[in-house]
Amino acid sequence: MADVKWIKIAVDMFDNRKIKQIGSMPEGDSLLLMWVQLLCLAGNVNDGGFIYLTKEIPYTDEMLATQFNKPISTVRLALKTFEQFGMIEIINNMIFLSSWEKYQSTDRLATIREKDRERKRRKREAEKLLPQNSMECPRTSMDVPRLDIEGDIDIDIDKDKNKSISKKSPRHKHGEYQNVLLSDDDLEKLKAEFPADWDQRIQRLSEYMASSGKSYKNHLATIRNWARRDKPAAKAAAKSAGEQDMTDLDKYF
Repeated sequence: MADVKWIKIAVDMFDNRKIKQIGSMPEGDSLLLMWVQLLCLAGNVNDGGFIYLTKEIPYTDEMLATQFNKPISTVRLALKTFEQFGMIEIINNMIFLSSWEKYQSTDRLATIREKDRERKRRKREAEKLLPQNSMECPRTSMDVPRLDIEGDIDIDIDKDKNKSISKKSPRHKHGEYQNVLLSDDDLEKLKAEFPADWDQRIQRLSEYMASSGKSYKNHLATIRNWARRDKPAAKAAAKSAGEQDMTDLDKYF
């Protein structure tokens, strides 16, 4: 049975009359702690409020003492008290929490149980596909289909994604010094963006790298970046030339 990671506990739990009576007993604090531990154990078993190690092995007083790390006398007192207060029942030697269905989200717990059954069914089907002769085909972790499920969500792995590896287009050498590397696609983009002087821009980069010893990872991106930086300088030069022309005209007026 699939265990759950939570149980519901009412915020006014300690206002309950039975809880108050138990808390007033000489070992009340230990008994109340054991009640919460029983709730958690029932959630771990997740079988409608029953508590057992397996369906064939019910918990004994000694086993609960080991489970909760408590003296067996405290365990027996707690079970006797809870049974007297109608909080638990003993059915077929198994402990059953009487109010489990009332306070827990049983529909949600049933969903978790159903998912657990489905996971086990899929695992059995996967194991049937494994080779029967373990000597000829040793079983490894690679032989078993991945059935990991986290947060009750089935994760399907698309194996084809790993096969689609894009191949980069080859780059060719350009420029006087054959040091500007551009793919055919890069060159077409360069011609489209700078139809008037694309070859001059390649030459400019080639000369600069040859003289400075610098290198760049992406030469198309470098040419584009230089073009963006050239625009403000060109505008400033044009503005300066216009102002100079106006100064020359002043001579004649």
